[in-house]
Amino acid sequence: MTTFMTVLGIVVFVVGLLFSIAWHEFGHFSTAKMFGVRVPQFMVGFGPTLWSKTKGETEYGIKAVPLGGYIRMIGMFPPGDDGKVRQRSTSPFRGMIEDARAAAYEELQPGDEKRMLYTRRPWKRFIVMFAGPFMNLVLAVVVFVTVLMTFGINTQTTSVSTVSECVIPASAQSDKCHGGAPASPAKAAGLQPGDKIVGFDGHKVEEWGDLQQSIRETTGPATLTVERDGVRKTLRADLIENKVAKSDGRGGYVPDEYVTAGFLGFTPASGVVQQSFPQAVGRMGDMVESGVHALVALPGKVPDLWNAAFDGAERKQDSPMGVVGAARVGGEVFSLDIPPSQRVATMLLLVAGFNLSLFLFNLLPLLPLDGGHMAGAVWESLRRGFAKVFRRPDPGPFDVAKLMPVAYVVAGVFICFTLLVLVADVVNPVRLTG
Repeated sequence: MTTFMTVLGIVVFVVGLLFSIAWHEFGHFSTAKMFGVRVPQFMVGFGPTLWSKTKGETEYGIKAVPLGGYIRMIGMFPPGDDGKVRQRSTSPFRGMIEDARAAAYEELQPGDEKRMLYTRRPWKRFIVMFAGPFMNLVLAVVVFVTVLMTFGINTQTTSVSTVSECVIPASAQSDKCHGGAPASPAKAAGLQPGDKIVGFDGHKVEEWGDLQQSIRETTGPATLTVERDGVRKTLRADLIENKVAKSDGRGGYVPDEYVTAGFLGFTPASGVVQQSFPQAVGRMGDMVESGVHALVALPGKVPDLWNAAFDGAERKQDSPMGVVGAARVGGEVFSLDIPPSQRVATMLLLVAGFNLSLFLFNLLPLLPLDGGHMAGAVWESLRRGFAKVFRRPDPGPFDVAKLMPVAYVVAGVFICFTLLVLVADVVNPVRLTG
């Protein structure tokens, strides 16, 4: 049964992956058609074609390797300086440029002269290239907010899990009381496991993050309003200063960092809690912020990936994962001993996280990513605007094809990184459980 659920989880993730790719390409496709650009191909995947059907002027299809997708638009690059589409050169770099330019004019038909992408104004080309990542962002936001508001999310609550017997600095890395250690304020006040704190010092509290902040900002006498066995009670505690784990501002902690703050002395219980719309939007914002930080930190994770792949080092939980690793996690999700609703919710969050990563990654201003084409459109707009203001000749479309040698280098780096992640995902995968 576990094997079946694992395989089912992998299949469900792959379906979500294919939909996400098609959704991304639909953003490019729909805006290109809206601006009159001819699109002869709409493909999900790479490699050999498994299925295709031509409808109207576009061939729609699915290919064998579900690692991406593409649409083919006529005239992505302008002709060369001599006005020709193709002119072979003995220079390998010049050859890359000419090959890219020629590929943009494949399947050119009579009447396409006014339907080529490069003939559209820069802001229209920017929209066409931005629409793909934007669709991933929309899907991520909708799925994430919907899951949080309907299924809920496992989070720390204001209920009490355990009460500290005595005052111990968090940096001590121990929960054992030593001789002479005073009782914790929570213990002295009569707080018990199972109590739900609904008020602190006369103020209503509903979220652990707010309660945690109030506790840390308080030293001295304070009142606690708790619910115990359906009855509300008021407890009086005398909070003290203690060395506690540094908060990340969202109810969690920063590893191995400590601050001196108010201390009560209990551990909050965790549970699945439905979020309000503002709470869900706030968590989505946190997710975007974390995604940006992870993208910036990506180059620094290469040594750990290498060690995990080839030296048997421990694979960290925040290690980058590829499609294979994410699919494997999807299989683990469906085999976890948790309620079915939480399996579905976790899988949806995994797909939402994948879409958010696609959005952020594709915004990098590097060819061949969408962000590289967007940067080219912005530069052309600035260059033409500058020429217009200073009454200089129109410089014409910016020839992104001239950057193709750089694009090949970037693509080579991406391929090497992808292969490294693939090896790590196979030989030393990230696991949800030990």
